[in-house]
Amino acid sequence: MTRTTLDWVLKELDEGSVVALATVIEASGSVPGKPGAKLAISSSGERHGTVGGAGLERKVESSLEELLSQKNFSKKGKIEVFMLHKDGRGLEVTKLDSLCGGKVTISMEVMLPMPHLLIVGGGHVGLSIANCCKSLGWKYSVLDVRSEYSDVERFQNASELHTSTVKDFLKLQYKDSLERFSDILLLGHDWKIDQEMLIGILREYEGVARPRIGAIGSKTKWSAFKSAAIEEGILEDRLDNVRCPIGIDIGADSPEEIAIAVCAEIIKFEKNKKSQ
Repeated sequence: MTRTTLDWVLKELDEGSVVALATVIEASGSVPGKPGAKLAISSSGERHGTVGGAGLERKVESSLEELLSQKNFSKKGKIEVFMLHKDGRGLEVTKLDSLCGGKVTISMEVMLPMPHLLIVGGGHVGLSIANCCKSLGWKYSVLDVRSEYSDVERFQNASELHTSTVKDFLKLQYKDSLERFSDILLLGHDWKIDQEMLIGILREYEGVARPRIGAIGSKTKWSAFKSAAIEEGILEDRLDNVRCPIGIDIGADSPEEIAIAVCAEIIKFEKNKKSQ
């Protein structure tokens, strides 16, 4: 059960969900959940596992839901001791309406998904960003119309490799599948590919909570993209959430410097998300 629940947690994290996890770390007396028992609840509304059922489970489930509903995830987590008896006087425990008489200690924590970048364009900048992802422990995937820029030899640690047109790639996505990516970075060797991807995502996947979208390029390029998107019926307020040019302004010139600037910007977004 422990392995199954952990596998489920990893799956939810890979899909971009936040997960609150409870683990029994100590138990004595007559208790339904033994050390190692786990209960997890996802921000997607799903749940998996058990810490023993009955009143204990309902109490823990409520605590996990409260953790998920609060902000500032960087400071979320606690250890709570439960007494499975309605009379817990004189003890620093959470009393439960039970006659079992046992005591159980449960840790609760919030787990956040790691960034997963979709690199659209496997050229020099895309490769440098992939190398940064590797050093940071992030996941990345690559999409390029050119097979030599989206193969396993070039991107040995990629989670996904897609060699296809933008149209064919988007055709394979279902309503929420793009949410597995924290960021989509438009780094194409041809501006038309970046523009097509931008408009395709904004038009076909309205209402998707994530990913963040960023494009490499100048303000002039972004002005052209914006005009083209508006002509295609994209509302201007949706375009306001797209970053172009991407990356923190550090005066980056080389692909490696640009990659550092882009990843630093993503780190800033992730840290802000945890502390909001």
